[in-house]
Amino acid sequence: MIVVTGASGQLGRLVIDALLQTLPAAEIVAAVRNPEKVADLAALGVVVRAADYSQPETLAAAFEGADKVLLISSSEVGQRFPQHQNVIAAAQTAGVGLLAYTSILHAAESPLPLALEHQQTEQALAESSVPYVLLRNGWYTENYTASVPVALEHGMVFGCAGEGRIASAARADYAAAAAAVLTSTAPQAGKVYELAGDDAYTLTALAAEIAGQTGKAIVYQNMPEADYAAALMGAGLPDYIATLLAESDTGASKGGLFDDSKTLSQLIGRPTTPLAEMVKIALAV
Repeated sequence: MIVVTGASGQLGRLVIDALLQTLPAAEIVAAVRNPEKVADLAALGVVVRAADYSQPETLAAAFEGADKVLLISSSEVGQRFPQHQNVIAAAQTAGVGLLAYTSILHAAESPLPLALEHQQTEQALAESSVPYVLLRNGWYTENYTASVPVALEHGMVFGCAGEGRIASAARADYAAAAAAVLTSTAPQAGKVYELAGDDAYTLTALAAEIAGQTGKAIVYQNMPEADYAAALMGAGLPDYIATLLAESDTGASKGGLFDDSKTLSQLIGRPTTPLAEMVKIALAV
């Protein structure tokens, strides 16, 4: 039995979709805060269990009988580490055979402030008795293609990544990797996967791709980090999200979102989704 935590989220749902390609629904557990949000999965035969990272008693029940658990990192930045500790403790008590954790690309040396709680979680895993595998996910391409409407409106892609190279991949690519690891017959405990897109690009290249597909003049406007964060807040993003995105762009300028190992495409057995395809999808919405 494989338990997927955070299963109602965008990544979690994609992981379950991928698992359903090779496993019976009854062998998959969707662990979620609100079971009503995954009624569609329950209708497919997926086992649904209530689980809240901040409520250890729910985790104990959710992990009962679990052979493997996918810990999708919490979305609550600043609260992630204690929440992840709860999951690790519950997995240890349940005798889980393998815990897969979605960390961040090159976590140990990442220049992104976002990496801190991932580093803490990786250390907690190392100190636990739970067999684990690290899925160090790079950036989602959707993080950038979400700005396509703004780029079309203003004729600019805004950011503070300079000419940093970004080896992002589609969320579905990372989901396929998680499913591949969870269903692999080869031993996975102790492995560390640095997962990123096959082809890196700069935000200048992203602007050029949008321009090429729309025929409109789109350029990249590089900004100081504080100005970019302020612009994101002005656009209506919550302060912590705006700060996170701006800090991550700065991290990208220092190489924090680059990797050329092609580990992700090797793991999923196909090329990662190209930037051009992701821009095309964003323009069709």
